[in-house]
Amino acid sequence: MEIRVSTLFFDMNSYFASVCQAEEPVLMGRPLGVVTTDAPGAALIAASREAKMRGIGMGTRVAEARKLCPGIVFRAAKHDVFVEYHHRIRAAVDTVLPIDRTHSVDEFSCRLTGSQQILPRALQIGAAVQRAILTQVHPALTSSVGVAPNKLLAKIAAELHKPAGLDWLTVDVLPGKIAHLQLRDLPGISRGIGARLARAEIDTVAQLFAMTPARARHLWGSVEGERFLRQLHGETVVYPATRRHSLGHGQRLTPLNRTPEGARAVARRLLIKSASRLRREGLFARSLHIGLECAQHGRQSHDGEITATQDTFALSQAFGRYWARLTCAYPLSVSVMLGGLQDRQAHVADLFEDRAAGQQTARERLCTQIDALNARFGQDTIRFGELPPHKVPYTGAKIAFGRIPDQAEFGE
Repeated sequence: MEIRVSTLFFDMNSYFASVCQAEEPVLMGRPLGVVTTDAPGAALIAASREAKMRGIGMGTRVAEARKLCPGIVFRAAKHDVFVEYHHRIRAAVDTVLPIDRTHSVDEFSCRLTGSQQILPRALQIGAAVQRAILTQVHPALTSSVGVAPNKLLAKIAAELHKPAGLDWLTVDVLPGKIAHLQLRDLPGISRGIGARLARAEIDTVAQLFAMTPARARHLWGSVEGERFLRQLHGETVVYPATRRHSLGHGQRLTPLNRTPEGARAVARRLLIKSASRLRREGLFARSLHIGLECAQHGRQSHDGEITATQDTFALSQAFGRYWARLTCAYPLSVSVMLGGLQDRQAHVADLFEDRAAGQQTARERLCTQIDALNARFGQDTIRFGELPPHKVPYTGAKIAFGRIPDQAEFGE
């Protein structure tokens, strides 16, 4: 019987650390940790395969990593470089077959069509994807590939033999081929869902596979449980289209910024970064939310509606009013969120504004010109007020789960 698959999924192995090794080939084969700051109390945000073999991983403290592996080296995260390699990987894979979806900075999926769906041919294409990345980008960048009837099963297949694995899954070999996995090994089984399954005495992949869609919906507490189970059985689930309603940034404060004034300056800088994104993406914001985590009083926040705008000056004025309502002597983190997003086509001008719908005000045009000057001559060539006491690299332009910054963000 001819086995057919329709989805190819691949992810990069130890991506951040591998990019650091690609940038410094002398580090290839050496244990390496990626950090935001090389302080003894700092935690790793990524580790190379060689470091992982010594029990070092994301969240390991620098001091502990040095004890576990005295020869380990550390490199600062360079998010602009990580994004650059992301695009180079995309370009390399596109020489083999088009990328259908980008799931994160290091995870992608492709559609297989026609004869590409025949399993031996699909595996050949998977191997070609791996070779293209190694030869066209860098030998330090290995990837794992899975092919299956849908994205979930292809992702599970890719993770069966890391690093540099290549495998397949179809309903015919399930659940047997993945019966050895723990439930938490499956993408989509979070700690909370795992606890719910345990309380329901669902402890193995085989038990999960035997569950009915209705029970999965009940245990998850939403339709996501049924969707997950149907995909585990090889079905293609079509998700409803979603629309983004907000954008923003958050930051854990460095010691030098853990003062009321430092926290305010960092939050204001995050607001300015968010306003630049509004203009670059042709959006207007209609609400502002600011959050503050305090060592003494926990989390505080304030939000409210604003006139639709992409004007940094207007947003800064609203920020000043909202921030004045928060009190904290020992701040730990801050966040800024712009909500109620509208694109230009949907924008309706305020009755008292001197502009037509979808057009910029004079101050918004000024802000756009400032964006252009900073893009041309470098970050903060012209800036909106003071900088924080400690200017943290990549503020508001870090790679986050499901979000890949535009290259333009690194110059804003």
